[in-house]
This record gives sequence, structure tokens and C-alpha cells, in this order.
Amino acid sequence: MKSDLAIQLFSQLMWNAVLITAPLLLATLVIGVLVSVLQVVTQVQEMSLTFIPKLVMAVIMLLAVGPWMLKRLVTYSTSLINSIPQYF
Repeated sequence: MKSDLAIQLFSQLMWNAVLITAPLLLATLVIGVLVSVLQVVTQVQEMSLTFIPKLVMAVIMLLAVGPWMLKRLVTYSTSLINSIPQYF
């Protein structure tokens, strides 16, 4: 059942992608919403005001959660590569 194996591998890949990107995406989403609310309240419609805080938060999150993200990616890749002989 090669199609079952392909679906299982794709499912694992997608789940790992979601887990790895979630902290970064959620943090920038929260900052984006907060800045948007601030813009609505103050009626300041400056484009750089939305971009710069999200960029700063993305850098902070990459520094904070980056090692975990890399470790998770390397662990998944290593296990996938080591299990290649089992698929044949």
C-alpha cells in the first residue's frame, strides 16, 4: 500500500510544518491585531506602523523559538531519512 504510506508521510510533514511555524505566525498575528486596534482607536493610518512591529516580533520569536524549531525539523528529517530502507 504505497498510497497509504504516501498519505501518512504527507500527513506527518504537514503536521510538523504547522507545529514549526505556529509560534511565529501566532505572535505576528497577535501583534498585527493589536496594532490594527491601536490604529483604529487613534485613527493613525501609517503603513510602516503595521509592518515594523510585526517584523520586530518575528525576529524576537525566531531568536526565542528558533532552536526548538530547528531541532524539531532536524529530528523529523533524520527520522525520515533513517526510515527510507523500511519503505522498500
